[in-house]
Amino acid sequence: MKRPFFWTLLAGVILAPAAWASASSAHPLATRYPVIPAERETDLKFYEANGHVLQGAPALARMNQAQLVIWVAGNQFFAMDDVIHGFQQRHPHLKVGLLTLPPGLLKSAIVANGWSYRGKDYPGRPDLYATVSLEYLQDLKRANLVDRYATYMHNELQLMVAKGNPKQVKGIDDLGRADLRLSMPNAVNEGIMRFYGRPVLERHGLWQALTGGKECISCQPSPTTWFTAVHHRETPQRINDGVSDVGLVWKTEVQRAVEEGRTVEGVELPMGDSMRDEVSYVIAPLTGYPHPAATQDYLAYLASEPGQDAYAKHGFVRATGEELRIRPIPTP
Repeated sequence: MKRPFFWTLLAGVILAPAAWASASSAHPLATRYPVIPAERETDLKFYEANGHVLQGAPALARMNQAQLVIWVAGNQFFAMDDVIHGFQQRHPHLKVGLLTLPPGLLKSAIVANGWSYRGKDYPGRPDLYATVSLEYLQDLKRANLVDRYATYMHNELQLMVAKGNPKQVKGIDDLGRADLRLSMPNAVNEGIMRFYGRPVLERHGLWQALTGGKECISCQPSPTTWFTAVHHRETPQRINDGVSDVGLVWKTEVQRAVEEGRTVEGVELPMGDSMRDEVSYVIAPLTGYPHPAATQDYLAYLASEPGQDAYAKHGFVRATGEELRIRPIPTP
């Protein structure tokens, strides 16, 4: 079957032999391998061609056997089984490696050319990197690691609270209340806060009060605020455990938490605070990606109706045909 023209443009990307665990040296910008956070077994996956899925260290150990490696912003973790299995239905012979972690952490590992996990190093880069902002792609473009991208879906911000909203949280301004304990994504490597949440909090005059001007991971920058390491895992649990009253999350994460049976609900935000007109998920092939045919096939799948449906069923908003066109990463 002939590929759509806008995906065949990927043939213009310079190809060079590479593999997940074959590189012997890091990119010149790297200083060390980033560490994958503890207890993130389900964010590290290897999809066998027979449908079997490995997790954690066994998945990382098999990455050098993958025929396609994808690193995506972690808030998509609950959709990725459907996405990858749908892709494998079209390409049943392919083995796929997947990491779903904060996009800033993924970017650091791309620059460093690998990870450290449980005291062991795993050198290598993915074929595809997906994040929630062009800024990270522009950083990688300056390092000559990516040069083209597509927008493949959208999302929006909500506040997550305990079921029944016992603290009567109505919007962003309530986050400044002294009686509320907040669970917030960190602004160091969580794109939701760095690119969307922080600007909203600053516009409401709350950033300094809630953080004391600090940016940190797994820490308490102020008496009412906790900064997470991986917010989409931690915030629903903190609210369920009664140690947080409200968290800033993606709308899709509220839907997921409810589907899992957690006793939470979402507080809708007005357009200016939800950022629904601005949140875009973008994906880019790495320059010299090692599996060119599978990479192009995956991007074509994302642009297809089944690919868009696989995300939409989890609450994500479809991208338009124009957004799905592969195009040069703009210079900031």
